[in-house]
Amino acid sequence: MSTCYIGVDVGLTASKAAAFDTEGRELHVVTARTPRTCVTPHRHDVDMEALADTVLSLLGELAAKLAADGRTPAGIGVAAHGNGLYPVDAGLRPVGPAIASSDSRAQRIVDTLAPEDSARLAAETGSIPWAAQPAVLLRWLHDHEPEAYRATRWVLSCKDWVTSQLTGIASADYSDASAFGMVALDSRRYTTTALELVGLPADDLRRFPPLRPSGEVVAGLTPQAAARTGLPEGLPVIAGAMDCVAGTLGAGGCDLGDVTVIVGTWAINGVIVPAGTPAPKVTLSALMPDPTRMLAMEVAPTSAANLDWLASAAVPHGASGGVPPAELLREAAAVPPGADGLVFLPFVNGAPEHPAASGTFLGISGMHRRGHLGRAVIEGIAQYHRVQVERVLVSGAEIGHRPWRIAGGGARSELWAQVFADVLGHPVRRQLTSELGARGVASLLPAAVGHDIAPWSVDDTDDLCVSPGPDRAVYLRQAELFDRCLASVATAWTDVEQYRTTTG
Repeated sequence: MSTCYIGVDVGLTASKAAAFDTEGRELHVVTARTPRTCVTPHRHDVDMEALADTVLSLLGELAAKLAADGRTPAGIGVAAHGNGLYPVDAGLRPVGPAIASSDSRAQRIVDTLAPEDSARLAAETGSIPWAAQPAVLLRWLHDHEPEAYRATRWVLSCKDWVTSQLTGIASADYSDASAFGMVALDSRRYTTTALELVGLPADDLRRFPPLRPSGEVVAGLTPQAAARTGLPEGLPVIAGAMDCVAGTLGAGGCDLGDVTVIVGTWAINGVIVPAGTPAPKVTLSALMPDPTRMLAMEVAPTSAANLDWLASAAVPHGASGGVPPAELLREAAAVPPGADGLVFLPFVNGAPEHPAASGTFLGISGMHRRGHLGRAVIEGIAQYHRVQVERVLVSGAEIGHRPWRIAGGGARSELWAQVFADVLGHPVRRQLTSELGARGVASLLPAAVGHDIAPWSVDDTDDLCVSPGPDRAVYLRQAELFDRCLASVATAWTDVEQYRTTTG
């Protein structure tokens, strides 16, 4: 029987379970849609029971494939989107739907914070307050759903909720908790600052589970989870990691100065820096499994989800399906750089730094067809990644000179990878492993279960490296226009949001 390691990655769009051999090669992947519901443009709920059922079903499907191959799993690690709020009672039962990290219902709470208070949290934790932070959402729960607030024993992240359903234990790891703005970087302990800023009592800190290193074993698989999945009872389950950290590890990012750009539902633009203060002035900082390092990030739900939206936009109301994104990319390849003057601002899911933002096409004319829309969307996504990368570059983080790693949808498409290189003005190295988050968290398992094997490597061959090409000049001009449009459209977005609110 050959040993393997299981990684689970729960995204806002899809959930995946994957198995890897002792050298980190992907053996099997199974996927399903994540049960997320957009109640309103600003309210994104997750059915926690349905999510747990989805993951357990995926693990059962994966276990059957492994058994057929004669593979023996040595452990499970879970990665998932950070922030949001997954509240449970003392029996680990949901007190209501979870609130996804793309939710902005609590923006008014953040808007009341004084700039000096936000700066204080950033200096202490490396992360700024924003609408989908657990402390902010816990305050929203306190104000709007007081019974659920009182019933909440544990404030969990998405991956902690899944881990609790595998182990029967409420746990937390440093990567998620630090990205919450809940861990003081100097002491590596919980701090009450985020709670105090939103007017919650310091005693609410008891609602957050004890901190563990990402690779520490929480417990073994419960009899109930074992019966449901077909995996062995007692199979070690580690604390896991935030998907940004897991994806960076899966892409091979581990050295100081390494830059990783992940093109997923969220735009993740991170650089590995020394752990501790002073932290670079970025939106989020997440402690990594290596205690000497952390990931400084600019993030927003402004990436590949915009292409997914375009893929489904022509579907009749209430129907599912749509045009495969790969087909949109093929059509986009036939359109010249710059999309014949069409510009797209990629905010179909909003953004923390632009609360009223919405997806916006500028320059549409009668000549434009679906290929132009697709080209404008992928270019707009790349341009906003650029905006975020530029923030990282001026944040105080030391950036290495190696090619930046690009992962997710932007890496798997040769066209899109070239657009990213041209827009960013820097060589990018495509990471083609399909499930980097699952791979990254699974890479922590060998050490966790005491297996003496070499660290997993990634393919860094030169043929996967894409350098800026002759279209760089086009995208420099587009970048100037994109930034001007971004700066000038805020008032219109606010007016549209007020109109939508009053007419909805």
